[in-house]
Amino acid sequence: MNKRLIGFIAASIVSASAFAGETPAVFDAKNCKAEYPKASLMNEEQGQVTMSFLVSATGEVMDSKVDKSSGFKNLDKAAVKAISACKFKPGTKDGAVAQTWTKVDYVWSL
Repeated sequence: MNKRLIGFIAASIVSASAFAGETPAVFDAKNCKAEYPKASLMNEEQGQVTMSFLVSATGEVMDSKVDKSSGFKNLDKAAVKAISACKFKPGTKDGAVAQTWTKVDYVWSL
């Protein structure tokens, strides 16, 4: 199999404690995976990228950013692209569905 799919660490909810009454968005990690970039696979690149996603009240990703790079631009871009395409369960603020930021760690390993 030329293309490897990898698993990743589920969303780490660091930002939730910063805002009282806020629950960040979540997604199904099993059904949302990134494809290893060919060049990264050939170069045996590995690492963990930490990203933040702004998720709308309807579960769509509105914005994203890399908080901590894996050390490899191709891996970072592939992770952001894949997770941005995922459907999230919206977060809540004070018990109501709302737009929230959530953090996701994605681990690339061969």
